[in-house]
Amino acid sequence: MVIVTTIATIVSMLTFVGICWWAWSGGRKAANQESAMLPFALPDEITTTSRNPQS
Repeated sequence: MVIVTTIATIVSMLTFVGICWWAWSGGRKAANQESAMLPFALPDEITTTSRNPQS
């Protein structure tokens, strides 16, 4: 049972390190910068004077 736990731990650690390496690799820089600006790319909210659009 210890061997299975050890193998699962090593596979999980390698998966985590691989995802971190992929996320911060040089080829992802443009995509990361674009994603960082997404919250600011939303259209401005339209303000109305009436809460009831039918009136």
